[in-house]
Amino acid sequence: MSRAEQLQNASRLWEEHLRAVFPAGLRGVELAGIDMVLLDASVAGCVSTWLNNAGTLDPARSRILQAGIEDLDRVLLEITEAQELRYFQRLRQLAVLVSAASRAATREGC
Repeated sequence: MSRAEQLQNASRLWEEHLRAVFPAGLRGVELAGIDMVLLDASVAGCVSTWLNNAGTLDPARSRILQAGIEDLDRVLLEITEAQELRYFQRLRQLAVLVSAASRAATREGC
């Protein structure tokens, strides 16, 4: 997938995420010891930065994003409500896409 396609796919998912309402049942909730609002905010911040920087992410945010993916993997096992699950599955998909694209760009020397 080209860099332009990665940016386009991430932008589409990001727009979907921005339009989605954070699941009310997960406000103020911790799953697997992870605050759901903070998880959403930290991953979203990394994605937003990546998009605003034309597909580049600094090493600190790359580490934050990777930790977010690991946290998403843990909490997704505990979410049972369909809307909540869709919301966080989309966030994970977006995080994985950005993380992979960022790693590829780093390897290519971009």
